[in-house]
Amino acid sequence: MAATLTPRPAAGDRVKPAVPWWRWAVVLVPGLLLYFFPVAGLSRAQAHVFGIFVAAIVALVAQPVKMGVSVVLAMTLLAVTGALPPAKVLSGFSNVVVWLIFTAFLFSKAVTATGLGSRIGYLFIERFGRTPLRLGYSIAAADLVLAPFIPSDTARGGGVICPITRSVAEAFGAQGEASSGRMGAFLILTAFHTTYTASAMFLTSMAANPLIAEMALKVGHAELSWLGWLSGSILPGVLALIVLPWLLLRLMPPGLTDTAPARAHASEQLRRMGALSRRERWLALILGGVMLGWVTSPWHGINNTFVALMGLCAILLAGVVSWEDLLGEGKAWDALIWFAPLVMMSEVLNENGTIRVLSQRLFGALIGWPWPAALFVLVAAYCYVHYGFASMTAQVTALYPGFLAAALAAGVPPVAAALPLAYFSSLDAAMTHYGTGSAPVYFGAGYVRQGEWWRVGFLISLVNLFIWLGIGSLWWKLIGIW
Repeated sequence: MAATLTPRPAAGDRVKPAVPWWRWAVVLVPGLLLYFFPVAGLSRAQAHVFGIFVAAIVALVAQPVKMGVSVVLAMTLLAVTGALPPAKVLSGFSNVVVWLIFTAFLFSKAVTATGLGSRIGYLFIERFGRTPLRLGYSIAAADLVLAPFIPSDTARGGGVICPITRSVAEAFGAQGEASSGRMGAFLILTAFHTTYTASAMFLTSMAANPLIAEMALKVGHAELSWLGWLSGSILPGVLALIVLPWLLLRLMPPGLTDTAPARAHASEQLRRMGALSRRERWLALILGGVMLGWVTSPWHGINNTFVALMGLCAILLAGVVSWEDLLGEGKAWDALIWFAPLVMMSEVLNENGTIRVLSQRLFGALIGWPWPAALFVLVAAYCYVHYGFASMTAQVTALYPGFLAAALAAGVPPVAAALPLAYFSSLDAAMTHYGTGSAPVYFGAGYVRQGEWWRVGFLISLVNLFIWLGIGSLWWKLIGIW
């Protein structure tokens, strides 16, 4: 067979580069400036690591190439320039947090591949969606049930909840902005705002949450276990899930009161799925056991990562999914590759004192304030700076250690400092249509204009501050967090 040759470009033709040069400039210039003109108080060695770290974070936001490529480039530069020993550069792959994230992504694959996630969503709608408000609560409840096992709001919201929500909206005849009512807008906004709320509630419901727990331990000596995370989030989280659909019903009135089409659609989808399959039954049983293992980890002492790995082994042995299925789950392997170097760099910046120096310079004015006031200012600033981020993970990696160090320097008790910043690492997604991976998916449904999205998002961000920092702080006092 003759080989197929790619024709040469004609003389004078320009080959368009795969990545525009300006994107590389946006990535490289901040890193080079920080290397050659280090922040006062940083040594040359600290500035070297910090410059490469900043370039990697900017690359996660600007995305001249895939995130994994950016982080592998940063990891390689750290080794070949002598900034860190090769063994240290690769040490992130031995971190148990990285493997917890990896395993949770594989759980996500099992939930979606078996259809269990869609079945749960339609079951809630069929059983409980008898009014528009109860329909909103049904969507929120389905997300909440799936959240501990799908550690990506993109996978959970964009891949499971949003398609269900869109199909329900279309059952009302509400397709895009041409719809006669606002049911689609109400359902989409309810699904979006409850997705990131559920992401805040569990240690395993957002990819960066285990990374936050690792940073909290390294920077503030605050241990955030799976149960400890949930104990702090349960009251404000459930309250938010109750208030937000009710509030959205008033901000975006659906214009329809009869939800029979939604329930009929859910019943039809469940009929097509048929009876609960053997794989779904096994998966539900195994995931229930994993949840029980996480909750009881303070008593049995098995690390959360290995509880998850036990569940993964059970899923494979029971034939719920095959090893080949898991090898094909690109999101899990991608997360493993780019999360490990980020964890390593964050640990190095904490160990060599860079985080302490930067936080003192940026937030030194807060020292001497009453610590509740300092904490409120820091959390609010951490929330609204997310207008400049298109990734929750990028913000966590770049800013969480510094904000936590500043809170500790202002006298905030370690866990009381670590948890609010942790929760708002998900709650800060409220404001924009690009602030997290699921946001463009929901926004792309076409039911909500950008101006409406931002207006509603800002109002809900204020509600979140009131619920989580106001009522939440009283709850944290009651349970002994501060």
